[in-house]
Amino acid sequence: MEAITEGVNNINISDNYKKNRIQVSNTKKPLFFYVNLAKRYMQQHNEVELSALGMAIATVVTVAEILKNNGLAVEKKIMTSTVEMKDDSRGRPAQKAKIEILLGKTANFDELMAAAAAAAAAEDAENGDVEEHTA
Repeated sequence: MEAITEGVNNINISDNYKKNRIQVSNTKKPLFFYVNLAKRYMQQHNEVELSALGMAIATVVTVAEILKNNGLAVEKKIMTSTVEMKDDSRGRPAQKAKIEILLGKTANFDELMAAAAAAAAAEDAENGDVEEHTA
């Protein structure tokens, strides 16, 4: 029994779970949800891994291209593979395409993010979105 307990205690769970990974779905969230989430992950972790299966691959590629074209990210690595998934309707395993794109911050990422935040703040002030405090 002690050997089992020791084995369980020595398992490193963090290998499979990456804090900077975004698993993109084709239907659940709008495109710019993933773009903004990727920006936030890059601010926190300096890089982000975008991952998708099947039909969601187009969404991942689009997110990566938006970030690259805006000068926020550079491609570090692209991995493609095929994974076997159980197909409930047919009862047999089906092959699904998988892509993982690792993006890193550009040298001027922080400057671009600060400029975008300043522009958004200025626009809010122009539109009167800033709360006015009266005595």
